[in-house]
Amino acid sequence: MQTETADALRRIYEKGSVSFSGVKDMRADIARLQIGGSLSITELLDIAKLLETAARVKSWEDKPSEKKPEPAVVEDGAAHWTKNRQMAAEEAGAGAGRRESGEEADQPEKDSLTELFCDLEPVPSLVREIRRCILSEDEIADDASVNLRRIRRQISLSEERIHSQLQQMVNGPARAFLQDAVITQRDGRYCLPVRSEYRSQVPGMIHDQSASGQTIFVEPMAVVKLNNDIRTLEAEEKKEIEKILQELSEKAAEQSDALISDIQILSELDFIFARAVLAKKMNATQPDFNEQGIVDIRRARHPLIDRRRVVPVDIRLGEDFDQLVISGPNTGGKTVSLKTIGLLEIMGLSGLHIPAKEHSRLSMFTEIYADIGDEQSIEQSLSTFSSHMTNIVSFWEAADEKSLVLFDELGAGTDPEEGAALAISILAHLHSRGIRTVATTHYSEVKIYALSTDGVENACCEFDVATLRPTYRLLIGVPGKSNAFAISKRLGLPDEIIEDAKGRIADEQESFESVISDLESRRVSMEKAESAMTKDQAEIRRLRRSLEEQEKKLAESKDKILEKARQQAADLLRDTKQYADETIRAFNKMSGNAISARDMERRRTALRGKMDKMESSRKKEKEKTPHKAVDARKLQVGDSVKVLSLNLKGIVRSLPDKSGNIDVQMGILHSVVNVKDIELLDEVSIKGPSYEHTATGKVRISKSVSVSPEINLLGMTVDEAVSVLDKYLDDAAIAHLDEVRVVHGKGTGALRAGVQNFLRKNKHVQSYRLGEYGEGDTGVTIVKLK
Repeated sequence: MQTETADALRRIYEKGSVSFSGVKDMRADIARLQIGGSLSITELLDIAKLLETAARVKSWEDKPSEKKPEPAVVEDGAAHWTKNRQMAAEEAGAGAGRRESGEEADQPEKDSLTELFCDLEPVPSLVREIRRCILSEDEIADDASVNLRRIRRQISLSEERIHSQLQQMVNGPARAFLQDAVITQRDGRYCLPVRSEYRSQVPGMIHDQSASGQTIFVEPMAVVKLNNDIRTLEAEEKKEIEKILQELSEKAAEQSDALISDIQILSELDFIFARAVLAKKMNATQPDFNEQGIVDIRRARHPLIDRRRVVPVDIRLGEDFDQLVISGPNTGGKTVSLKTIGLLEIMGLSGLHIPAKEHSRLSMFTEIYADIGDEQSIEQSLSTFSSHMTNIVSFWEAADEKSLVLFDELGAGTDPEEGAALAISILAHLHSRGIRTVATTHYSEVKIYALSTDGVENACCEFDVATLRPTYRLLIGVPGKSNAFAISKRLGLPDEIIEDAKGRIADEQESFESVISDLESRRVSMEKAESAMTKDQAEIRRLRRSLEEQEKKLAESKDKILEKARQQAADLLRDTKQYADETIRAFNKMSGNAISARDMERRRTALRGKMDKMESSRKKEKEKTPHKAVDARKLQVGDSVKVLSLNLKGIVRSLPDKSGNIDVQMGILHSVVNVKDIELLDEVSIKGPSYEHTATGKVRISKSVSVSPEINLLGMTVDEAVSVLDKYLDDAAIAHLDEVRVVHGKGTGALRAGVQNFLRKNKHVQSYRLGEYGEGDTGVTIVKLK
């Protein structure tokens, strides 16, 4: 059933919804057909609707899938379906490759519903015959048979003759005897309304009279025979219609097996697709089943609570422990968590997808027993405690290791000490029988039992003491504190009563509750530390990727510089060889001709000039700016320097150590270099994001050297953010940053849309994308600069 639901859900996503309206349970009518009975007009129309529904459903199955864009953000059930669809697309692509290679074309992939759709038999010939003969529930078509057409034509002719004769009487001498000049009907026979005092003046049969007795309705003798003829023809028409219905019934009887099959298949498909529609509505997923009694439901949502308000919970049972004791404050969600386990198990075993994260696990329990709620009854003399015990006794012997047992407030309604002892005894006995059990409690003794017993685990519904409100989160592994005093204070109970109650608690009980409270505070602190650690790890990964990319770019830059140097050396060698060849040719030419020494000297001087010019150009290309030695004692943090080996500008971030090494920040690159490898620039020290003057009086934007690879736009309007972002991108481009991170938050999405709209048009932007997991998700945009 789970597979059927999943296959139906896939079809709904791919092809849209399908309607099963028009299906009625007609098995009794079809059984009457099989023994030779005849169906009425309405029943035959129901058969036509049934077959038309079968044809519509079969046609829906045969239509190609609608190509819809994938959702931008999906979760749970939709994400699971999207993943399956992508896998199917990959398989389809592989199949196309096989077809291109000459293999036989693949057949459409079959699933659990394919056979049901294939077995539908619309019987179009029977539908056409029924629709041809029957126009509506009150009308048979004239063309249903030749004889019916003839009879109705004769009836029509007879009615015309009657109207003609009666019209002559109305317009003739009988007009003076009539109450009204109209022709009417009584008991299906045409009559005239005659005044009672003139009844002898119009001979004929009297069929009725008015309530006042002033008017009688007379069928004139002239039309009695024609009216009798119509009655005879109407009887023939009725027999002919019965004959037509009998013939249609016989044709339907020939297809009785197909009709019964269609009813069964359509009813089954209707049920399957109803489960799929519910799964889509709840954004539910298909669970994984096991027979080891393991329940592992992740991000489970109670199906009857609004999705916008429900707090998802994680529930485990049967793997490391077979009993779960849930404690915590009233109104904290203990009973909701308990019911969520039972409801999702029943839903899963009924073939329904469950509102939880994909690959949640359910067990194949044969029975689920629950003692939830207060069934006290004055009429049956049942108190709260006795009603609970009566319910427990009813399934005590029937429960086994294939059962799931749920207790709400086990042992409540009686003396606390006796109730706690009884609750522990019940749980211990079920534990010894290997029965999976979940119970809620307020008893400290039961919490201690769960702490001290192997295979039994505590859980609690979290309570925020700061706000005095529950969070509805289920935390497995720690017992919960009842927080009765905090809740009572929030509800308005006077402080003096609460303080007096605190003084009446036994020291042992107060100590235990304090331990629980301390455990809870430590757990919250650990969760916060873990969350901070996760963020730090994500930032470290991001920085590592950034450094790796920077190192890669530096290596590429180095290769380009070396290649350029090799090219220049080759050009120099080529030019030198060319000049040498020209010189040799000139001297050879001069030796054969009588050329004056003055001409030879002029040519030699020109050649020497060219060589000197080329040598000067080569030296300028090769030589670097004179390296001014830096005095390490005068170096200060914030000084603007140039790293000679990397040919990059940067800012000093630390004073030299004993070896003369300093930290230099070069854009997003952070490196340790020696003072011998740096040169002080004529810019003033860079202290922060501002415009500064150099020693030569020129204005430099020192901010561009130290621009951060990230900008935070949180809390700004779209106009403010665009203005700040525009300036920031200019600085980032000047600093030669390749990639920056724009933090705009999630919120309503308006700021993100405004930022991305601006990025789309900015001249510095090569591309941009939303952040991935660990980068800030949809709360940030990663921008790649040109």
